Amino acid sequence: MTFLYHAVYEVQEFTLLCTRALSNLFHKPRYVQDTLRQMDIIGTGSVPIIILTGFFTGGVLALQSAKSLKAFGAVHLTGQLVSLSLVRELAPVLTALMTAGRVGSGIASQLGSMVVTEQIDAMRALGTDPTKKLVTPRMIATTTMLPLLTVAADLFGLVGGWIVSLYTLKLNTSLYWNTALRSLTYNDALEGLIKPVVFGFIIGMIGCYFGLRTTGGTRGVGRSTTQAVVTASILVIIADFFVSKIILELRY
Repeated sequence: MTFLYHAVYEVQEFTLLCTRALSNLFHKPRYVQDTLRQMDIIGTGSVPIIILTGFFTGGVLALQSAKSLKAFGAVHLTGQLVSLSLVRELAPVLTALMTAGRVGSGIASQLGSMVVTEQIDAMRALGTDPTKKLVTPRMIATTTMLPLLTVAADLFGLVGGWIVSLYTLKLNTSLYWNTALRSLTYNDALEGLIKPVVFGFIIGMIGCYFGLRTTGGTRGVGRSTTQAVVTASILVIIADFFVSKIILELRY
């Protein structure tokens, strides 16, 4: 019973934080410089790891699918398999998980450090709303930058699949790119961009939530960081299922 009460309380507090962060979008001040700074940290700083993740994911997809496709005489469809798998599912999810590990932990540790050093209390004493100053800019940054990072993962994933197809499967370059690009539809691209928006919101808000609820000094900062990464990763996977289900229901 205590666990249930605690779980309901945590959901309630998280929902209230999300509501306040969203409502801040319609009220001044908006702290544009802080938002741009967070977009640079989250977006630009994550580009190398996202490129590597996308590139090798595309290469592995092409490599693993070759055997199955050869059994059906359909090696020429490698590009289609790589593009659909990446754009619809793998690139959004893997990008979100990588970002949760890098960005979610950073947000939680930064805000947690501010809590234990009483900087948050000082902001309140000076009349500054911590939610508006700290949470909303990070929420906007993660929500807007994750779709762009996902596009980068899609692109380099296709390049990785192409290189493997060219040098390992001996597949013609024009055949690979034609099947890869022609198999994609508007709905596929839309699905691949809706998911990162949801995932970015989850990562940003979870990192802020656990960071602001840090207690217990430096040990508490480490605990909050771990909780933020684990919770964000789990919620990303759960949200992926429900968003996919909703999109498929609307599509068909």
